[in-house]
Amino acid sequence: MPTVSIIVPVYKAENLLRTCVDSALSQSSGDLEVILIDDGSPDRSGEICDEYAAMDPRVRVIHQKNGGVSAARNAGIGIAQGRYILFLDSDDYIDSDFCKKMVGALRAYDADIAGCSNWDHYPDGGKVQIDYFLPAGAYEKDEIMDKVVRPMLRDRTSEKALNGFVWRYLFSRSVIVENGISFSGAYLEDEMFLLEYLCCSRKLVSVREPLYHYFQNPASVTKRYLKSYEETFLRFFDSKRALVQRFDIQGIDGWENSTLWAGLLIAVGNEYAPGNDISSLQKRRNIIALCKKEPFRSAIASGKPQGAGRRKKMVIDLIAAKQYTLLTLLYAIKNRSR
Repeated sequence: MPTVSIIVPVYKAENLLRTCVDSALSQSSGDLEVILIDDGSPDRSGEICDEYAAMDPRVRVIHQKNGGVSAARNAGIGIAQGRYILFLDSDDYIDSDFCKKMVGALRAYDADIAGCSNWDHYPDGGKVQIDYFLPAGAYEKDEIMDKVVRPMLRDRTSEKALNGFVWRYLFSRSVIVENGISFSGAYLEDEMFLLEYLCCSRKLVSVREPLYHYFQNPASVTKRYLKSYEETFLRFFDSKRALVQRFDIQGIDGWENSTLWAGLLIAVGNEYAPGNDISSLQKRRNIIALCKKEPFRSAIASGKPQGAGRRKKMVIDLIAAKQYTLLTLLYAIKNRSR
């Protein structure tokens, strides 16, 4: 059985897929399997997956109807055989020592999860190192809750809000399987998976080396208009509330309003995102209707969240003051500069 299962959801990835898969197969620690899930991709991605499977016995391919990244990752989990699991996005790649160093850290500290720093790559060729938010070393259960879980639940609009990216972690398959942890939804699915996993973990180890290469893709789902965003967010919010109750998480007063404000900010950005072809007047009306709707109305009435960066604060101030025309103008200027 392989030590690491690398699960790669694949959709419209033909231009970057080879770089991704090559980085997985070129690991200095070769005891691994690569599971490529062709999620009904309409381009040549599925053919490329099959080419790799024909060339290397460590590669396995699943072809399925398009069901989104959550369904693809869950399918990969379902057939994974490795002791550890990495979720690698098809437009990203990993350093050749990713598996060696992350597995080594997990074993050295007898931990359930390892997190690393990463490089953010931009379309113009630039890159920036993003340090993992915890100093190198091991963190016990209480520290996981205090330093990761509670901040992820509570501080959603601050400049230092923790993002729930699963790709910078190496997970224990036994923790996933024994606790029935899976992905759900088309958006914010990473955060819920990571929160639940951390609540079930004994120990986390931080590896501060930048071992993952994340490509800032302007065509990413997080940057496109999502018609069902409100429904998706509210389902995520309900799941988050259920998780708080299930694990009886204390010390997170105000987390609901913070999460709702964060969701509202994303909703506003989504309404004005490229791909939403309705008129500016109708977008303005939609934002007003959303702000009057529960549970967002109550979150707005509770007061403005603190600690937001300059850009977020500007949007928060406009929403709180009901300055929807200025809000529309702000996003019109922003989109024009893209």
